[in-house]
Amino acid sequence: MDSSGDIILPDEIVKAMQMQASAERRKRAQILDSEGTRQSEVNIAEGKKQSTVLASEANMTEQINYARGEAEAIVARATASAEGIERVAKALQATGATDAVSLTIAEKYVGAFEKLAKEGTTILLPTTVNDPSSMIAQALSIFKGINKAPQTLPQAQSKRLE
Repeated sequence: MDSSGDIILPDEIVKAMQMQASAERRKRAQILDSEGTRQSEVNIAEGKKQSTVLASEANMTEQINYARGEAEAIVARATASAEGIERVAKALQATGATDAVSLTIAEKYVGAFEKLAKEGTTILLPTTVNDPSSMIAQALSIFKGINKAPQTLPQAQSKRLE
């Protein structure tokens, strides 16, 4: 002790105390540094996670929108087709143009056999191949059979598409 009443410590103890305080400061600095690094890595991972989730949600929304667009396009095409068929059927009934339709069907029937004969290796021929008029009569009888079928098909299709 000195004359003022203070305790004087030996130099070795003072040095040891200073080293201990310095070590404590370094320890706290390292802890703060590691906590900062940890928090930074957590923030980066959270950002990547949110980015991945948002990207997948955007992809899902894109696919849903594309599918809805395709579905609407299919419905629009089917509706237009049904309306076209209905208009043609009404026009044929109104004008009595069944003779023209019969001729067109007969031409297509004969043309189909001609195409098969030119392109294919297997030929399907009607039993009356020597008699073209009977081939045309067969095509017309098919058309008349279709023509006599109930006329509710176009209406049923258009109602289903609405």
